[in-house]
Amino acid sequence: MGPEPLVVAILRGSFVFAADLIRALNRAGMRPQVDFLTLSSYGDESVGRNVRVVRDLADDPIDREVLLVDDILESGRTIAAAREMLAKRGARSVRLCVLLQKPDKLKVPVTADFCGFQVSDRFVVGYGLDYARHFRDLPYIGTIETD
Repeated sequence: MGPEPLVVAILRGSFVFAADLIRALNRAGMRPQVDFLTLSSYGDESVGRNVRVVRDLADDPIDREVLLVDDILESGRTIAAAREMLAKRGARSVRLCVLLQKPDKLKVPVTADFCGFQVSDRFVVGYGLDYARHFRDLPYIGTIETD
């Protein structure tokens, strides 16, 4: 990845991780530009999901190296749709960076280029991840029982 990639954080869950990642890239001598994308998945789970853009990019990804950042790679549907959308818009490359990955939950074939941790199939919260809009503020990642 070149010295000025376009870092695209998928909101809301990735905002804490993306902020720390951007600062780390800066310390490593990179000067990333940053943009945000808010997506919404909807539809019947049995027939697949549609992904809708709620808040679009301000920057044009044309001929840019894009680092797409998300909090968790679970089914893969949302991040795969985002990657495809950026590629269709002319990004030179789109690499995926996720904080967490649940490999046993993938529904579509997508692989993260960079992954912080693999986790088991437990409900995780904190460090930007939420449950019913709570727990994003926790300075750590924990699990909760949802049953």
